[in-house]
Amino acid sequence: MVLPKAILFDLDGTLLDTARDLGAALNAVLVEHKLQTMPYEAYRPVASHGALGLLRLGFGDQLVEHDTEALRQQLLDYYHNNIAEHTCLFEDMAEFLGLLDHKGIPWGIVTNKPESLTLELIKHYPELSQCRAMVAGDTLSVRKPDPAPLIYAADQIPVLAKDCWYVGDAKRDIDAANAAGMISITAMYGYLTDQDRLENWQADYSVNNVGELNALLCSAE
Repeated sequence: MVLPKAILFDLDGTLLDTARDLGAALNAVLVEHKLQTMPYEAYRPVASHGALGLLRLGFGDQLVEHDTEALRQQLLDYYHNNIAEHTCLFEDMAEFLGLLDHKGIPWGIVTNKPESLTLELIKHYPELSQCRAMVAGDTLSVRKPDPAPLIYAADQIPVLAKDCWYVGDAKRDIDAANAAGMISITAMYGYLTDQDRLENWQADYSVNNVGELNALLCSAE
């Protein structure tokens, strides 16, 4: 394996463990509508599925009885105001980013999270200050699984897409990376569900933790 010229990461479920703050936002909306709140075990697997994914989980069949856009905005407003209460970098991620900086390997973020929330979130984590490219869900007219955001991020660094790794925890991440011609890596420590058919994702590699990602990088040297 050739050493990458850059590494791009998904945000939720790959760089940052945001599940508890996203779940808290969902539960605040559920309480407002006098519905049963959801436990961590239920909302963690869908934490990176966006506001609508969380609302589908919490409201179930009752979602059609509500103004979905109003609920979505309510959830996002709560989340924006409480965005970094419990969120943290995944174990060993700060050290891995520091290693990339030390080795002179630039890195960036490509997320489907709206740009306003992404910028608000990452400012709480100084470990992310060396990010060389940030592409959010509304930066372009398309988002993952379309490969365009990944290619755009590579251009910002700038490196060729084929010289990049992309690390993510969802099928849309792997689909986008494969379509962009990048090395695709599944973050198994992220927000996967029992329904995910990883054998169909066609990722180049998978890692169970950040230590294994580090080992993969070392094997490319």
